[in-house]
Amino acid sequence: MIAVVYSGSKTACWQIAKDGQTIADCTMPGINPCLNDQKTILQGLNRNTTLINNAERIKKIYAFAAGATSPDRIKELEGTLTLFFKNSKVVVKDDLYGAALAACYNNTGIVSVLGSGSNCAYFDGKLPEHNNFGLGYLLGDEGSSNYLGKKLLKAFIQGKLPADLHKDFELKYNLDRPLILEKIYKKVMPQLFLSNFFEFFLEWRNHPCILEIIDEAFETYFNIYLLPTMKLHPGKDIHFVGAVAGSFQDRLHVVAEKLNVEISTVTTEPIHNLLKYYLN
Repeated sequence: MIAVVYSGSKTACWQIAKDGQTIADCTMPGINPCLNDQKTILQGLNRNTTLINNAERIKKIYAFAAGATSPDRIKELEGTLTLFFKNSKVVVKDDLYGAALAACYNNTGIVSVLGSGSNCAYFDGKLPEHNNFGLGYLLGDEGSSNYLGKKLLKAFIQGKLPADLHKDFELKYNLDRPLILEKIYKKVMPQLFLSNFFEFFLEWRNHPCILEIIDEAFETYFNIYLLPTMKLHPGKDIHFVGAVAGSFQDRLHVVAEKLNVEISTVTTEPIHNLLKYYLN
């Protein structure tokens, strides 16, 4: 049996296969070695009955996780997973590498990640090219769900949301300025708090104000991440990966057309392609 896990900071998606067939899948809180210590990750694993029931039979795990970007973090996460999956050989890579495999397999291309966070890189068929992106929710992540959350909260606090959105936001979340600022500046993992408002964008996806925020976020992402990467690697296929890209493909294509960019593929959930890659 083998298992594949693809994890952003918010959610980790698992698929388990035996004899070339998927036999189980599940989700759990995100596995990010920069944000979650060993105890927290093990607690999440021990709350998941699907993983508990299959742990001893899994022989190899391919894990792609946000934050697994240095040898120390990779070794740390490999050790944590090995404590739970005692009979498994564990291979850990970062989520950008996983997104590249899911979108390109062994082909070259430009991979654009728009999920709870954001990133972009040229993939040469073996490895993503090193870049200065991936700066997290404070210094980067333009276009991601936590970026959208920041834009929404700022508009709410400043009284710039239309009346219907403002009223619904108050009813759903029962938040005010002091509580929002406390959750962002005093509570742990504020990026997860920011990402939680993605459901609001999905529910109001046809509202002009929401469309304006999404289009601005995507255009910012193109200008900061994608267009500079395209300039370095002209003529390469462009692939988008992640829940934000997949959920708002229509707006993604509108912005792409405006900026003369042709998108080859959009993959909402890379976990399926990753399992297929290793089964083949």
